[in-house]
Amino acid sequence: MSSRPYRFLILLLLFLMWRSVAAAQGPLTLRQALDRALRQSPESAIANADQADAKSAAGLARTGLLPQLGFTEDISRGNDPVYAFGTRLRQRQFTQADFALNALNLPQPIGNFSTRFSGQWMAFDSLKTQKEIHRADLLKESASASALAVDQQIVFRVVAAYQQVLYAQREIDVAQYDRETAAALLSSVDDHVKAGLAVESDRMSAAVNKAARDGELIAAQGDLELAWAALREAMGAPDLKPSELRPIEPHLFPQGSLEEEIAIAVKTRPDLTALGKAQSAQGSAVGAAKSEFGPRVSVYGNWEEDRTSIGGSGGNNWVAGVQISMDILPLGKRAQLARESALKQKVDAQASSTQQHLRLEVSQAHIHRQTAAAQLNVAKAALEQSAESLRILRNRYGAGLATITDLLRAEDADRQSQTDYWHAVYGNAMAYSELLFATGTLTPDAAEVLQ
Repeated sequence: MSSRPYRFLILLLLFLMWRSVAAAQGPLTLRQALDRALRQSPESAIANADQADAKSAAGLARTGLLPQLGFTEDISRGNDPVYAFGTRLRQRQFTQADFALNALNLPQPIGNFSTRFSGQWMAFDSLKTQKEIHRADLLKESASASALAVDQQIVFRVVAAYQQVLYAQREIDVAQYDRETAAALLSSVDDHVKAGLAVESDRMSAAVNKAARDGELIAAQGDLELAWAALREAMGAPDLKPSELRPIEPHLFPQGSLEEEIAIAVKTRPDLTALGKAQSAQGSAVGAAKSEFGPRVSVYGNWEEDRTSIGGSGGNNWVAGVQISMDILPLGKRAQLARESALKQKVDAQASSTQQHLRLEVSQAHIHRQTAAAQLNVAKAALEQSAESLRILRNRYGAGLATITDLLRAEDADRQSQTDYWHAVYGNAMAYSELLFATGTLTPDAAEVLQ
């Protein structure tokens, strides 16, 4: 028996399984694209690493308040006169014979097993450590706000790329419809020419029109491939395969006053928050540099045991003390203070510049949103009018009351109105996304209103 029927059945089953899996997966929603981008984007990974680094730095700064404890096990041997004399003394092994001149000048080699515990604690450093801890905490908060700003940038890029893919897919739909319409028109004109109801130039015009529509379809397919490449890059997903996307439908988004939107931006913009925290942190750095000029008080202590062998007996001793220190000629600390002060001026200028630029960004987004909403209304009306005009001219051409030039002009107008409409639909959604981004409220949850 031939194996072809079995191979056919296997291929059919594999095809049905593939279709069922594809159907189960469903279209890629904007929220799914955003969640995947936030998980896989390299920028997000960098921001998370910066957060972890800032958190570790804050923990490291707090260790300045803790005492330092050390343990040392030292094994040594030698005949240096000073070493031999001191070692016998610490081991409590010193005898009268060790005062002999030969024993002092030419001692026999001696070994020593020393166990030492040491500790030191900075009891007071003119509040330098406390200011460094405060600075580290502020930088940790700044890193968290910066990570949120990076997430919003990722969301904005994904929304833009997602909408570009949708627009490119719409353009392919329009181009395919126009190509089919042009082919039908060419066939109709050919019939009219054969029947003597049209001239040969009409058929040539219809053929040129179809060729132009073929070229537009090829260009639209290339634009779709580029749009998918941009979406892969925005999501950090180079293995993302082209699939169906859930369309973004036309929306009438809520509108507020410009002053209200600026007030929201001042309160919620994560990049502005991060810069404000960095500004305060640099102020603490200047304070810590000033504290370097003050006195420092530290306490210390050592306990040591010296033995002739690792398990033998010996002597032990301890030392404890308090140390007060202060630099008399702190030239290096003056230079450090000057550097930290200059950095503070720089951060202050950056914060001032960002606050001034924020109003412009929100104003631009506000105007773009209003303009896009108005353009959508105009494009929708033009689409309805061009469709009705094309319907009338097709009927007139079929009745021999209009020329093919009139019909092609109407088809061009209809095609342009469809392109303008879908451009307005996605431009309106993008303008609202731009406003959310400018006000610092573009989260994945907020972006879901686009669908």
